[in-house]
Amino acid sequence: MSNTSSNFVGDIPSYYDSGLGPNIFFDYADLLATRCANLPATNVVELAAGTGILSRRLRDRLSPETRLEVTDLNLPMLQVAKNKFTNKDVVDFTIANAMDLPFEDSEFDMMVCQFGVMFFPDKPASYREAARVLKKNGYYLFNVWSAMSKNPFAQIAYDVAAKFFPNDPPAFYKVPFHYGDPVQVRADLTQAGWHDVEHETIQLQKTITNPEAFATALVFGNPIIDEIRQRGEVEPAVIAEAILEAFHSAFGPSPITIPLETTTFVCRAP
Repeated sequence: MSNTSSNFVGDIPSYYDSGLGPNIFFDYADLLATRCANLPATNVVELAAGTGILSRRLRDRLSPETRLEVTDLNLPMLQVAKNKFTNKDVVDFTIANAMDLPFEDSEFDMMVCQFGVMFFPDKPASYREAARVLKKNGYYLFNVWSAMSKNPFAQIAYDVAAKFFPNDPPAFYKVPFHYGDPVQVRADLTQAGWHDVEHETIQLQKTITNPEAFATALVFGNPIIDEIRQRGEVEPAVIAEAILEAFHSAFGPSPITIPLETTTFVCRAP
């Protein structure tokens, strides 16, 4: 899978933050931040922070004295994240590639990543970099989406978009959901030298109070919008409306309740 995380530009970050955040990211960010707060750490780095959904929760839950370094490969996403903090918050922001981190060896005692690992082109390389910048026995906590079949909102969005472009379906939707098998993740971690690994699959029933905003963000809040615009065959809003109709067909009238499934990994650095 190619790295498309750097394509979150233009108005994508705002749609991502406001339309996807409350519906599929907030609950898992709360769970991950709580896990982090219950572990000892004085120097914490976040990878692929995006618009700072987890970052804000980390800063709120970690000790005020704990250093928090927030990173992402994408400057427009990181700019949105910065706006969630004030000068009083102890937080630094750095543009960083997860496969080549700009940090010293053993600099951190905790690393966190919410729904970012799936986008890394070389996952074992990212795990080796994580081990390098973490102190021995430091913690690496991250989560990944399970397969589309376990997250039907994504399957619906992909299927609807594919109907408009049957010969060349937009490919982005497959990227976040291609790395959901814990066996595969653990194998990549082992290849990179990690052996102390635990994982937990977490299922939620999420009520979406504004399905229209959610459907709109599934088109305008990720790089599929660029794929659609480049084709020029159909207006993106038409696809968003079709996704909304498919949601109501599958889940009923507003508000809708959708199943979500992810897996969280808690790893100790070798």
